[in-house]
Amino acid sequence: MTVPQRGRLAARLATGVAVAVLSGLFASQALAKSLVYCSESAPEGFDPALYSTNSTWDASSKPIYSRLVEFEQGTTNVVPGLAESWTISDDKLEYTFKLRKGVKFQTTDYFTPSRELTADDVIFSLDRQRLKDNPWFGYVAGSSWEIFEGMEMQNLIKDISRVDDNTVKIVLNQPSASLLAMLAMDFGSVLSKEYADKLLADGTKEKLNQQPIGTGPFRFVDYQQDAVIRFQANPDYFGEKPKLDELVFAITVDPTARIQRLRAGECQMAPYPAPADIAELKADPNLTVMEKPGLNVAYLAYNTLMPPFDKAEVRRALNMAMNKQAIIDAIFQGTGQVAKNPLPPGMWGYNDAVADDKYDPEAARKMLEAAGVKDLKMKIWAMPVSRPYMPNAQRTAELIQADFAKVGVTVEIVSYEWGEYVKRARDKDRDGAIILGATSDNGDPDNLISYFFACSGVGGANFANWCYKPVEDLMQKARVTSDQAERTRMYHELQVLFKEQAPWATLDHSTVSLPMSKKITGYVMDPLGSHRFESVDIGE
Repeated sequence: MTVPQRGRLAARLATGVAVAVLSGLFASQALAKSLVYCSESAPEGFDPALYSTNSTWDASSKPIYSRLVEFEQGTTNVVPGLAESWTISDDKLEYTFKLRKGVKFQTTDYFTPSRELTADDVIFSLDRQRLKDNPWFGYVAGSSWEIFEGMEMQNLIKDISRVDDNTVKIVLNQPSASLLAMLAMDFGSVLSKEYADKLLADGTKEKLNQQPIGTGPFRFVDYQQDAVIRFQANPDYFGEKPKLDELVFAITVDPTARIQRLRAGECQMAPYPAPADIAELKADPNLTVMEKPGLNVAYLAYNTLMPPFDKAEVRRALNMAMNKQAIIDAIFQGTGQVAKNPLPPGMWGYNDAVADDKYDPEAARKMLEAAGVKDLKMKIWAMPVSRPYMPNAQRTAELIQADFAKVGVTVEIVSYEWGEYVKRARDKDRDGAIILGATSDNGDPDNLISYFFACSGVGGANFANWCYKPVEDLMQKARVTSDQAERTRMYHELQVLFKEQAPWATLDHSTVSLPMSKKITGYVMDPLGSHRFESVDIGE
């Protein structure tokens, strides 16, 4: 992108923001290679362990931070990261990680590190999430360590200790079949303890979530709220140096606007296009459209703590009232499939023998009457943003609304700004059912199962507020079992129980499409739904 093009981009991005501020976005220096990514929503913050959305992780953990271990690009294989090697004790309770030497934290205009990465940084990054007396445990009001707690890491980890400057030992309370994969997740991002100590001393702890410092391929430059995030290549990155000099996130919530900007050359990559646009995008000679089946699921989660949704027969009746195939046909137009399980078909542990809910409005009406439910009024929450598993939640909610009306259920559709939506979704007193979904963070079934259904996640990531002892027991047993065939059997049984109890209506699994300029090379689609740019290059 030439410098004059950057100026035009800044002016166009200035809608609703001071033109003078954004016009100077690219004026600081003429960088050789700049890529603009039209992201689908604003990040909730820049401390990835506090959040659970890929849009936030794309703007934080992926460009800015590194982890002890990482996922190999394009796979769920765990490879060395900040740890160059590790050993596991015979009883599977002690993991000892040898850190790379010479890893530097990023230098920015707001912080200059005085030392390299040590074991202290790793311990700080994990202990703040598990120890309630840590001064950083609740440093952002109203937040929680959602993924760490949803995966029950606080119960799994017994101790984290410093062996020497470059060696960390993690001791577990019980064996874990997926510890390494969990540490490669975004909550495992390693932050600078030195920077945190400075902020603590200055009384400005909130800056840890606003002005991040990591060891990743790009360093944070600035963020214009709800408009633009700017990153520059980290010259001190320990891995292969990024080919881009500058990475810009142009926040564009509307999918139609994202595609318009892509075609106009205002950005070179625009995720989550509307399914109706995909054929035309594939026909554009200036674009490439990458596609990959997503390890994802979308769902309608009932609040099982609130009557009448506390009754499984009511939930099953509503599921029978829903014409899911019609939703898939209308919303996905060939890019999705009906979901019958909470696990996606491409994940090991998926139980294909499970029979899905039959669409039968008359039977649904009779079940509701038998359960004593008449003239039910409820809310359905519709996401305000496109997600890989749900391109149009508002239209989906309207279709469900029409289906439920046929069985005498009156639906009010509600929505909020994305950050507020996710925050309110965790309320135990939430009224009605909510459309949400997820993409696996590590490819292991426990990741989704624990996140969705752990009893400890009620009031948090368990948006159905569903705690069911037979499922909890199976989940806990599967975690400590090393034999994958036995774990698969347990997950098969768990999915049968899920179907019987119906805390959700499972909606869909989608194929993820990503249109981009043909000038882009080196991009690898991630099965876990994230976007990484360290290997990306762009031509003239």
